[in-house]
Amino acid sequence: MKKLVVACVALSMSAFAFAQAAAPAPAAKTAQQSKMVTCNADATGKKGDDRKTFMKECLSAKPVKAPTAQQTRMKTCNADATGKKGDARKAFMKTCLSGK
Repeated sequence: MKKLVVACVALSMSAFAFAQAAAPAPAAKTAQQSKMVTCNADATGKKGDDRKTFMKECLSAKPVKAPTAQQTRMKTCNADATGKKGDARKAFMKTCLSGK
């Protein structure tokens, strides 16, 4: 009888351990899931078509990238070249963009 009790206890403990190992671990949120949480929080108070439109735009929005150094230089040189035309503008842009 004692062996039967020990065998039952051992069997139930192994079944418990197996059940613990088989339980799926919570997965980390994907970027889309995180975006959904943020958009949902921002959509508080919106209803119906207004909410649908907002959520569609929010979820499809691409992250904004910072401009590169070349893009920043181009923007600055373009602003400085206002009023110049033709060869004068070309020469100015060439020297401005080359950093001289």
